[in-house]
Amino acid sequence: MDSTNYSDAQQLRANFGDEAGLEAANRADKSRALGNHLHYVKWRQVERLCVLLSIEQTIGTVH
Repeated sequence: MDSTNYSDAQQLRANFGDEAGLEAANRADKSRALGNHLHYVKWRQVERLCVLLSIEQTIGTVH
């Protein structure tokens, strides 16, 4: 995962609010349907990041 994914997740959250993860999942599904496995993986990562960014609590170990 790179900083581009973070930027995409932030942009989706700004545009779609709580539905950002769903939008990323839709984009991943569209990419898979088009046979673009690289974009599929990217949007799945963005989807997971959107979910993590929406959680108010810390999850796991913080260093």
